Amino acid sequence: MHYGFIGLGNLGAKLAQRLIEANFELTVFDLDESQMDLMASKGAHRAGSAASLAGAVDHVITCLPSPEISSAVLNEILRSMRPGASLIEMSTISREDALRFAGMADSAGVEFLELPVTGGVHLAARGELTLLAGGSEALLDIHRPAFEEMGNALFHMGPVGAASLIKVITNMLAFVHLQACGEALMLAARGGLDLGDSWRAIAASSGTSFVHETEGQLILNGSYDIGFTMDLALKDLGFAKTFGEALNVPLDLAGATLARFNEAKAAYGGAAQSPMIVKLLEDALDTPLRASGFPASLT
Repeated sequence: MHYGFIGLGNLGAKLAQRLIEANFELTVFDLDESQMDLMASKGAHRAGSAASLAGAVDHVITCLPSPEISSAVLNEILRSMRPGASLIEMSTISREDALRFAGMADSAGVEFLELPVTGGVHLAARGELTLLAGGSEALLDIHRPAFEEMGNALFHMGPVGAASLIKVITNMLAFVHLQACGEALMLAARGGLDLGDSWRAIAASSGTSFVHETEGQLILNGSYDIGFTMDLALKDLGFAKTFGEALNVPLDLAGATLARFNEAKAAYGGAAQSPMIVKLLEDALDTPLRASGFPASLT
């Protein structure tokens, strides 16, 4: 099948590259010409616009930074897509957005599948992401060969909207864990412990987490560079807050973490890396959390 891929950001570029390496025919479009040049150098076709891409391929994958951008792109491409084509939305969106997008696709004679992912950009490059599908299981099976190149765990969560909820839940947990990781490392630092040894001891303990084992290393390096911004974290925590209100679930820890991320955005800007939430504590206590031997980025 000939796929079109729209959105070649930190995550999208890695996912597109996985499809190219698996010998899928791929046409790409992004506003960043350098990213299209990179994908073309690896074997992808370049499209002149999102609409021209949609008319030239069998199925379209979108991986975009916000629901507003996703909505604008859908409005542009749906009228150009072939009847019976699939639209695979990999962006993090709300349940309401997913249902609305599915309705838009259905009106255009296009099938819709939501497919957010979790695990981080470094795992995307290795094809080791977890993919969370919402929609028809039959449609999922049609695209399973492509999905299995992009990730090594694929869960069908239920109808459209189900994947959006579980994706928000996983991200909410990650941000809460990030705040806890910073507080734990600060306790170790202020208690006179070696931070490298402390990180390793926590990683081997019942208190470890995926976030400690990954983003904790970038905090100790001082780069904080996980490839995920404060603005994106706030978007996802905002979705969690909305789900909590709609489902009448108090989210005390998530609410406190949301407030902390707003403080971090005010201090460092929306484009700052999300692990810099921990820098708020470092700055407040004038205690940098640093240890030698930790990487500036994850591979």
